Amino acid sequence: MKVKDKIYRFLALALVTTLLCTSISPALAKLPPLTLSPSPYLPLSPRQVLQRLVHPQRTGSSSPTSSLQQGKLLYDAGRFAEAVQVLKQAVQEYQKQGDTLKQVVALSNLSLAYQQLGEWKQAQEAISQSLNLQGFKQQTPQAKTIQNYKILAQTLDIRGRLQLLTGQAEQALQTWQQVMDIYTKANDQNGVVRSQINQAQALISSGFYRRAEATLLQINQKLRSQSDSPEKAITLRSLGDVLQLVGNLPTSHTVLQESLAVAKRLRSPANLAGSLFSLGNNARAQQETQQAIDFYQQTVKASPSPLLKVQAQVNLLSLLIEEQKSADVKTLLPEIQSQLDQLPPSRASIYARINFVESLVKLGNGELGIGNRESGIGNREISSPTPTPAQILATAVQQARNLGDKRAEAYALGSLGSLYEQTGQWSEAQNLTQQALLLAQSSNAPDIAYRWQWQLGRLLKVKGDLQGAIAAYDTAVQTLESLRSDLVAVNQDVRFNFRDSVEPVYRQSVELLLTQKQPDEKTLEKARQRIEALKIAELDNFFREACLQGQRVLLDQVVDKENPTAAILYPIVLPNELQLIVKIPKQPLRHYRTQISQAEVEKAVVALRQNLVNPAAIKATRTQSQQVYNWLVKPIESQLSASGVNTLVFVLDGVLRNVPMSSLYDGKQFLIEKYAIALSVGLQLLDPKPLQRQQLNALTAGLTEPPPQYSNFPPLPAIKTEIELIAETGIPTTNLLNQQFTSKALENQVNAAAFNVVHLATHGQFSSSADQTFILAADGPINVTEFDNILRGRDETRPEAVQLLVLSACQTAAGDKRAALGLAGTAVRAGARSTVASLWQIDDESTAQFIGAFYRELKDVSITKAEALRRAQLQLLKHPNYNAPSFWSAYVLIGNWL
Repeated sequence: MKVKDKIYRFLALALVTTLLCTSISPALAKLPPLTLSPSPYLPLSPRQVLQRLVHPQRTGSSSPTSSLQQGKLLYDAGRFAEAVQVLKQAVQEYQKQGDTLKQVVALSNLSLAYQQLGEWKQAQEAISQSLNLQGFKQQTPQAKTIQNYKILAQTLDIRGRLQLLTGQAEQALQTWQQVMDIYTKANDQNGVVRSQINQAQALISSGFYRRAEATLLQINQKLRSQSDSPEKAITLRSLGDVLQLVGNLPTSHTVLQESLAVAKRLRSPANLAGSLFSLGNNARAQQETQQAIDFYQQTVKASPSPLLKVQAQVNLLSLLIEEQKSADVKTLLPEIQSQLDQLPPSRASIYARINFVESLVKLGNGELGIGNRESGIGNREISSPTPTPAQILATAVQQARNLGDKRAEAYALGSLGSLYEQTGQWSEAQNLTQQALLLAQSSNAPDIAYRWQWQLGRLLKVKGDLQGAIAAYDTAVQTLESLRSDLVAVNQDVRFNFRDSVEPVYRQSVELLLTQKQPDEKTLEKARQRIEALKIAELDNFFREACLQGQRVLLDQVVDKENPTAAILYPIVLPNELQLIVKIPKQPLRHYRTQISQAEVEKAVVALRQNLVNPAAIKATRTQSQQVYNWLVKPIESQLSASGVNTLVFVLDGVLRNVPMSSLYDGKQFLIEKYAIALSVGLQLLDPKPLQRQQLNALTAGLTEPPPQYSNFPPLPAIKTEIELIAETGIPTTNLLNQQFTSKALENQVNAAAFNVVHLATHGQFSSSADQTFILAADGPINVTEFDNILRGRDETRPEAVQLLVLSACQTAAGDKRAALGLAGTAVRAGARSTVASLWQIDDESTAQFIGAFYRELKDVSITKAEALRRAQLQLLKHPNYNAPSFWSAYVLIGNWL
């Protein structure tokens, strides 16, 4: 191989590993005062490192070419500060020799090393010098050989990475499109695929997760035609990891299995172990715990890399703890400790230490009985020289300092601060947290900084500095807002990490704001906006992309001007209180609180929901729904009556979203008997205009018999009657019934005419997972994201929005406390101004009667959609066979109630 061929291979882009340090469970024992003693891993000078890495038996200076190789080795080993020194020396030597090509390569690698250290200015200077030397702007003939094309492409690759890391996602996307063009001209298909994967990462960072997924699926098709090679195995693995990032877990698993098969055929232990490790992460994300354990164990056996082996063992340990496999935990602990001590210092090994400490703290906290006399496992069984969690983290801090790695040091210091927080040593915890925060901010690492801002807020609150705590929480929330489009990337296992690492920041912040007895209106508005931001983040994570877009109008403005007979109720479920903020037309915000824990609220609401679906449980339903009424409505019932309010708009929070507000009972009447009721996903409405009743045109689709492979869904014979009753109201309808109702036929019809009402009478399910939220057509389920594409496809051909979407016979997923998130997501992403849907599947005949009544009332131009829904529900309430709440209360109106 020629020297030049060797050189440009050094420019391969490294993958960035991000550790998620969730809050550590409370430990019982006090920690000794922290002393960062000298680490046994003393930093070597660049010359010493080079001698050991390349010429272990020799001393003396190295040539620039070997310096370039040594810099690459140091970079791969995670010793970025030392790599910088070696590469700077190489750049100077090549400049003296007049060797432009090697200088280009050294500068590009130097930029990569600076990027890892968070030294963005130096990274930008290095990559700019490299591109200038290549005549990139002038496009000189020198840059047009195949060899130099590839070097230019890889230099631009590095610039794209720098742009992405510094928040310039759009510029990064453009850069990687240039890279793809260059690789295309050079006929380098692997390079083309890598640049497309990078483009997908840029799209993800901009919040365009679905566009990224479409790009990745195209890549997958290209790879199928390529012959086996290490590059193909690596690229497939990268593709699988990114597909997991955007939430396509099944396809991710398939692609990772293909990567594993290629690695097996190549007999490549390193690629084999890498694919097994990724498969373990994928199985864990899909909550397939035993499969994840098996994959991690296989990784340990197969990996030639001590680092990957430890990473797999650390992940395995946390799963074994979750599964309460005490004997396996006891065996694994000393193995991990022994191998950690043998790893050379690097960012990845530091992160492994921090993850290991999380598990140790759980063990020390008595989880699974470990650490007590019954378990036989715990610190008393570990030999005395075994370091404590604090000592392990102190070593991690020292190693990061020795490496000059501020990002890793910020993680380690903050984690150590968290450890001291759990043991009640507030001053030490605050000092460490502040150090970690300064480092994270100086390294432009917001994904780390928000954690330590949050941690600082908790510590200041404990010390009684409420204003300081509020300021710290405000900063944490601001940082999260800046990360909005990156939250999925920061929290890859969203279902776990979002609830544990993001949601509490918002809720605890609101709790702090509302601790004062009489918060002013400015504080109340700030609290509402904060919970609003949480709900937007929830939906973004649900869909893996920013979903609330378009021109919106504040609800307060709507009730003050367009609809002054509506009031907005905004309950907020906090750990120890249920807060209620109320907006009555043309009045300042009001505030009420109930001293009740979140656990009690959830227990009561879950019990109410279980009885609501049972027609025979009328007495229990009334008792339980009166309790919820007392929390949410009773404090303001006199003010509502005095203000002439006839419509209540609820912006519900948490588990409250799983029950219909119409079923609340005041001891004499249900709430629906006094008020029209609507739900709003947030504090804003898209295009809040009344429905043009004289111009109603409905597309109806129904499925009386589910497809054979979905026999678990019962037949719905009354759907035919339901659709006929809609037509009898005189509303023009276009029908798709049974086998006519396919996903393609629905798409064609939606785009064919100016329908302002779409009515789907079929089985469907709402879930906290987008993958499990769907409606059923004759050709199978239409996933919520596919449904979104069908309805939004008309935006390109027809300016008229769908004003009303009705989802009849749908239900929230059984056993899923957050299932209503899928309902909210469907309502938002469908693009319809209003959505009517059922929280549970109800009697087939009563549904037909209800739908017929609703559309008859809907034609009355003098009433709102919310009032039309109310009147239809009252007709069932007065029916002798359907007066139980299980029949009439399931339907809810989301969005524009006018």
